[in-house]
Order: sequence, then structure tokens, then C-alpha cells
Amino acid sequence: MNLPASSPCEIIAHQGIPLGYVLRADYAPERTEFMTPDDAPLQMGLVVYPRASQIPPHVHHPVERRLEGTTEVILVRRGRCIVDFYTQEREHVRAVDLETGDIVMLLASGGHGFRLKDDTILFEVKQGPYVGEKDKERFPGAFPNL
Repeated sequence: MNLPASSPCEIIAHQGIPLGYVLRADYAPERTEFMTPDDAPLQMGLVVYPRASQIPPHVHHPVERRLEGTTEVILVRRGRCIVDFYTQEREHVRAVDLETGDIVMLLASGGHGFRLKDDTILFEVKQGPYVGEKDKERFPGAFPNL
């Protein structure tokens, strides 16, 4: 997966491999912007339309895609937390504070964990179907104090 040339997101990467993108709640582009590269397993962006415009009705054609791994998008609906990013080898790379409205676009590489600073509601999007415990491996994290 290629890193985009420029992005309004904070890109968390290790040795050139993106682990995640953080988009802050207050970012509001004037025109449509996609934050993820074209070869990402999920395409994520902010689509901007002027008042009284329309999105024509449409259907999506059945296109077969092959995906490996799981990609997640986390929206902090309410509260505050810290997301910890890890390499695939479970090495802690970075901790990022998140607040209400921030979005974390977690890519299919590396690992992650969350520490909740307040009562928090997270909205999560990921590929399905969920295959239970085969879907993930938990590991002990290096969680510093809040």
C-alpha cells in the first residue's frame, strides 16, 4: 500500500508502512478529499457537496475483491481515549490522544489497542463477516498510565 502524497490526516507509520490515519474532528475541507491511497482495502474520504445539490440514485456493480486481513475505522462518538499503534511484531510505535469526533482509520498492518480516559462510545466499521476468535490475537500491551 502506497502512502498518499499529501493527506490532512496524521499518518502513523513504521518503516514506511502505514499503521493508521488519524483525522481530527475539526477538519472540514472545501472540496472532496480522500485520505487513503487508491490501493487501500477501504477507501475513506470526506465528500463535500454544496447546498441543494444531489447525489444521483445509483447501484454498485458486484465486483469481486480479494482482501487479506481486517481494516477498521473507529469514530469517537463520545469521550476521550488513547489509541496505541503497534507493528505486526507487537512493537509499540506511538500513542495518540483522541477526543469526540476524531476518526482513526486503522489499516490492515500492525496492531492497536485503546485506553479509555472517560466514559467512551466508539463507532466501529470493519469488513465482515466476523469469524470469532480466529479474527484476532490479543497480546499484552505496554500501556503506560493514563
